[in-house]
Amino acid sequence: MDEEGNIDSSLMPKDVTDELIIKMYKNMALARAFDAKALSLQRQGRIVTYAPLLGQEATQVGSGMAMRGNDFFVPNFRQHALYIMKGLPMENMFISLRGFEEGANGPKDFKGFPVVVPVGSQVPHAVGLAYAQKYKKTGAVVVSYVGDGGTSEGDFNEGINFAGVWKAPLVMIIENNQWAISIPRKNQTAAATLAQKAFAAGLNGLQVDGNDVIAVYKVISDAINLAANGAPQVIECVTYRLGLHTTSDDPGKYRSEAETKEWERRDPIARVRKYLVKKGIWNDAMEQKMADDYRELIDSGVAKAEAFKPDPKSMFEHIYSFMPDTLKEEEDDAAAANYWQG
Repeated sequence: MDEEGNIDSSLMPKDVTDELIIKMYKNMALARAFDAKALSLQRQGRIVTYAPLLGQEATQVGSGMAMRGNDFFVPNFRQHALYIMKGLPMENMFISLRGFEEGANGPKDFKGFPVVVPVGSQVPHAVGLAYAQKYKKTGAVVVSYVGDGGTSEGDFNEGINFAGVWKAPLVMIIENNQWAISIPRKNQTAAATLAQKAFAAGLNGLQVDGNDVIAVYKVISDAINLAANGAPQVIECVTYRLGLHTTSDDPGKYRSEAETKEWERRDPIARVRKYLVKKGIWNDAMEQKMADDYRELIDSGVAKAEAFKPDPKSMFEHIYSFMPDTLKEEEDDAAAANYWQG
């Protein structure tokens, strides 16, 4: 799908119907609405530092919809759309962003790992989880995410090397948003593409338009099938971070307005809406109802999150798989002092 919402029908996957495209559109729109609310809350001092996903919705929604029911995802710190799509309640999203770890505790069958901030450190975790699926013969695939800057980290290269050797069922998605904070893609690596970094580890590597939700869906669907059969994959989704790296960042100091404007023309959501409107299956009334429904959903999540009372016992109870005696003594001392009530 190009920037004007035109589709090459000869390339259209057989399972992609207009109903599915509408679902993709709604998921991307919800992610953007959540993003805008979170940014606003951070500026009001009501949540902690936040990493906006503006402009990267198609990469996350396309890949998330390609995942099967038993597949896992291992994020970095910008995959908010994945969490929402995969069933983490809206209030949990905001509880986490208020700084309380209980927010990451999703439903029992939730298949997502918690947010990982140290760049690239999630890749070995993802590969280990993928190898565990192979060892246990679950048939599940692990889909993990890393930024363009993360591919310069040792963790990334060590992780995909392990995946190649052990044929782990891993799909490694590189969200190439062109900037690692203030460092441009050209200063990250001299490699012509990031996808080709896979070849040295014996993995397949492929590059896709990360702003084309249908293309991402197709490529990741194929990658998951290949990975499930012993061929781990690296997929580079070429996209752009239209907003801030995080709320402590000012991109105006290091990139031009003209560059951002050019990428705004490639907006992943706008092109899908153009397609739907051209086909006569979407209109302004539907858009307004969707926006109103999302506002209600998000505001409800915020209200529940701000009413949430954290339990400091979680600092003790969720560190290890069992409670060591020394930690139990610390918990007992803390409870006796009643320190968290203050």
